[in-house]
Amino acid sequence: MPAVSTQDVAVVTVGVVLAAAYLFRDQIFRSSSPKAVAPAPSKLANGHGNPRNFISKMKDGKKRIVIFYGSQTGTAEEYAIRLAKEAKTKFGLTSLVCDPEEYDFENLDQIPDDCCVFFVMATYGEGEPTDNAVQLMQNLEDESFEFSNGSHRLDGLKYVVFALGNKTYEHYNAIGRKVDSLLTNMGATRIGERGEGDDDKSMEEDYLEWKDGMWKAFSEVMGVEEGQGGDTADFAVTELDSHPSEKVYLGELSARALTRTKGIYDGKNPYPSAVKHSRELFQVGAERNCVHAELDIEGSGITYQHGDHVGVWPSNPDVEVDRMLCVLGLYGKKDAVINIDSLDPALAKVPFPVPTTYATVLRHYIDICAVAGRQMLGVLSKYAPHPEAEAFLKSLNTDKEEYSNTIHNGCFKLGEVLQLAAGNDIKLCPTPDNTTAWAIPFDIIVSSIPRLQPRFYSISSGPKLYPNAIHVTAVVLKYESIPNRLSEPRFVYGVATNFLLNVKYAANGETAPFIAESASSDPAHASPPKYAIEGPRGAHIEDNIYKIPIHLRRSTFRLPANPKIPVIMVGPGTGVAPFRGFVQERVALARRSLEKNGPDALAEWGSITLFYGCRKSNEDFLYKEEWPQYTEELQGKFKMYCAFSREPPYKPDGSKIYVQDLMWEERQSIGPAILDGKAYVYICGDAKAMSRAVEETLARILGEAKGGSAEVEGAAEMKILKERSRLLLDVWS
Repeated sequence: MPAVSTQDVAVVTVGVVLAAAYLFRDQIFRSSSPKAVAPAPSKLANGHGNPRNFISKMKDGKKRIVIFYGSQTGTAEEYAIRLAKEAKTKFGLTSLVCDPEEYDFENLDQIPDDCCVFFVMATYGEGEPTDNAVQLMQNLEDESFEFSNGSHRLDGLKYVVFALGNKTYEHYNAIGRKVDSLLTNMGATRIGERGEGDDDKSMEEDYLEWKDGMWKAFSEVMGVEEGQGGDTADFAVTELDSHPSEKVYLGELSARALTRTKGIYDGKNPYPSAVKHSRELFQVGAERNCVHAELDIEGSGITYQHGDHVGVWPSNPDVEVDRMLCVLGLYGKKDAVINIDSLDPALAKVPFPVPTTYATVLRHYIDICAVAGRQMLGVLSKYAPHPEAEAFLKSLNTDKEEYSNTIHNGCFKLGEVLQLAAGNDIKLCPTPDNTTAWAIPFDIIVSSIPRLQPRFYSISSGPKLYPNAIHVTAVVLKYESIPNRLSEPRFVYGVATNFLLNVKYAANGETAPFIAESASSDPAHASPPKYAIEGPRGAHIEDNIYKIPIHLRRSTFRLPANPKIPVIMVGPGTGVAPFRGFVQERVALARRSLEKNGPDALAEWGSITLFYGCRKSNEDFLYKEEWPQYTEELQGKFKMYCAFSREPPYKPDGSKIYVQDLMWEERQSIGPAILDGKAYVYICGDAKAMSRAVEETLARILGEAKGGSAEVEGAAEMKILKERSRLLLDVWS
């Protein structure tokens, strides 16, 4: 054993003394005054300093209104901000605009008597709350959830509801209606009527018709008078003389994109996915285009499941960016660096990253291609370059029918409306020489035009066959507007699908076709719109490979795990996209099963049936060459029925045959598959006509199979299918 030195003993002694001093520090160093005792946490505590406590934020900011929005695509958030702005302008009341997933609701009962809660709630999917409103809805629906008063009651709470939905869907405005019902049952009092916006017709008009009556009731209940507010700016825009160029956002969607650093990719930080392969799916000579794009996700950390959606972040086309720059008199300084500050962050956050440039905002960050809103035209009329232009906008703002017949039917964008009001020719390619400049402050543009949002597509691949790629199948949107007093019919182009078409042309070295019929009369639209697809600082092109910003959105549109359960899929047009992924998943599973269990491995599998429709078998039959291969690999378990609406055979009366007609012909197999085989049924595609017709046909089939009618027995079976999640829809209008 080694000897212990005097130095070792000294070190140990000092250590013991210091340890003792630490253990008994309270007794040694305490003062003669008694120690304060921290109060135990209480549900009644205001929660100052807690970022999830909206009550404390309301009190600190002297807000009398808190507005919660349930938003999936940004529309509900947009209307929440509009309500906040109107409350400030009309009554001088400031609001706290809240994303509900960022707050706790135990203290919802603590809303002061002189305050009010607004709920702006969109309905998503099959009557579900939006992702950011899931927890809020669970708290409101769960009767065991206690507010700070120790009960599930909200007596005395004053609230307003504006619901957003689409009447073509079965569960129209289900979440907004549910919030209203739940709050009423808990003792809360609604102010005014419940607002309901229908995106199938005009969300904007529904909002405008509802809000005036609501504000009148609001002023009476809240004891406030209109005229106490003022027209104040939301943002301050400042031009920067000098700023490091590498810190200026030129279209990057996140700080990580600007610095080109890796991180988690999501809706706040989209992934620049390389387009591995793209091609035209429609045959040469077809009147339309359909783009198939394969987006590389290898190494990104992104994983997907069949049935998920991918969000594609487009930019605005060159011609519309130039149009707005000219209209605003900013063409000459489009690349000037600007900073934007919110004058009330609780009311309106700067909706995109800054500092940036005028051109970047118009190209990448705000939705300048949307149809100009009626209310917006009234706001901008005061900045008209001459009395005639002012009268033009005021007339459209006040005359609902005139606005609908001209601006809505004509699909006029804001830049086009301002040109028309000033007497400019919108058929010409816009330049500063042929476009009258309006003195509209840029902060008004930022306040009035919503953020450019991603467009979502059902993923058309299966991750077991394509783990490193997401496939997109998109029909390119191009249609003619309704003629009106301001314009003859003209082509209107979808923003995102034409963006994808531009990428396909460039990636394959193709030239966009010339639109001969419009060349002489409409030079601005003589060819499909062109986009700056190289991205900010050329970041979206590398070695002639183009990249597209994307992010993933999860879905509940899933195959049953057990392959023995029959599957019935109905997907005409691009509604077939997720079913291509479904079938690929079954093919991958079949390959493994056959390898492991031998040639009879699929014997007990349930049938996989696809009802597909398009116009012509030789024109727009999507993935025509693939389906026979899948049939072979699945050993006959996969069957496909096709309806070609614009080629024989037709019905005896000469009318077209659609997918629902094929289903009726196969009713002898569909009925037993659902009732006895517990089949799952999936519908994807148009919500307005197809989905409804398919559901009606299903009710007829099930009613007949049960020996009754579609209205009674069929409806009962349809209800069971939906309650048990065996009838799933992925539809759009």
